[in-house]
Amino acid sequence: MEKDIEIIDFDTENSVENKIETPVLDMYGEDLTSKTYVTNPAIARDEEIKKLMVVVLTPDKSALLVGKAGIGKTAIVEGLAYLIQQDKVPNALKGYRIIKINSTSLLGKMTINGREEMTISLLVEELKKIHKTILFIDEVHTLIGGDSDGPMDLANILKPALDRGDIKAIGATTTEEYETYVIRDRAFLRRFDRIDVLEPSEETTVQILKGSLPRIEKKTGIKFKYSDYITTLLIKSIVSATSQYKRVYGLAAMYPDVAFSVLSQAFSLALLEDKEEVSILEVYNAIKTSKRIYPDVIVKELDKFRVEYQKFCEEENIVLPVVTINDIKTISTTIVLFITPHPINIFNIILCIFYENVNKHIDFIPVVYYYIYGGEYGII
Repeated sequence: MEKDIEIIDFDTENSVENKIETPVLDMYGEDLTSKTYVTNPAIARDEEIKKLMVVVLTPDKSALLVGKAGIGKTAIVEGLAYLIQQDKVPNALKGYRIIKINSTSLLGKMTINGREEMTISLLVEELKKIHKTILFIDEVHTLIGGDSDGPMDLANILKPALDRGDIKAIGATTTEEYETYVIRDRAFLRRFDRIDVLEPSEETTVQILKGSLPRIEKKTGIKFKYSDYITTLLIKSIVSATSQYKRVYGLAAMYPDVAFSVLSQAFSLALLEDKEEVSILEVYNAIKTSKRIYPDVIVKELDKFRVEYQKFCEEENIVLPVVTINDIKTISTTIVLFITPHPINIFNIILCIFYENVNKHIDFIPVVYYYIYGGEYGII
């Protein structure tokens, strides 16, 4: 006598989760653990990733990455996603997803079954239903409302779910935004463990740029021309030219971003000339055209560059032209007027004076600003 055999799915949790609809996550979220990574996006950030793992594995705690703009906070989260993808994490983290969502996308509303709901409320409800999901919120400070006239404090919607451990989150914000907005909400801060992301050293930045080359080459479709030895020397030249006291102050220029911008520019210049390889000439011109390095510093760095690579250029039959301060495009004096809409028609006037004295070889550009609304002077 035949019997009907019932097939039982022992992986009940996964099978149930596969049926759960998550329209908000699907619409606004990006699964970082499903991305295609050419290389590890968080090169030389092992310590920060380890700290991030510890916080994520701590019950009822979420992580808050704090650091200057361009310092690599997002890359650290992508680095953790990459390790999860490669199955190189502790067993407790295996199978997790990291969903990146921009905080600005949570500010609106959605219509579900004819009802208008706050997007962030719907997101929280979705996250409660699924397991092994970490929410990554970039610019998390925008969720924290201001005074009674300011935006709604969306952080209050997250707090209960964070408290109960219904959701696990990683937030990221700049040092300035943390001190201006986040630190005011002590209740929100209690749910997070702060992880400071510091600027990498010159040596570490060289490693980061070298490790990023395969990714840039794949995106652009062109290669860096030289052997590993020469490539390392050229990257060291880029990093040296963008070191701390050579950068234009006030442009949020930090390692690795400031050096990465010059390396990327070299690839752009090669593409502009329809070249299939990036040569020493493109690196030279990328330093020359950088807007993040002081003009007189550029001249000095290029003088040093020509001497250092003179023999190599002779062998390659490459001519590096002499660059003077007059060849570098500079703005002697710029006045910028910003008019900000305000209920009582108060104007915010910012006067920016960029002063450069070539004859005296002044190595800095003071930027003076004055706010009529608030009446403050300062040096940026």
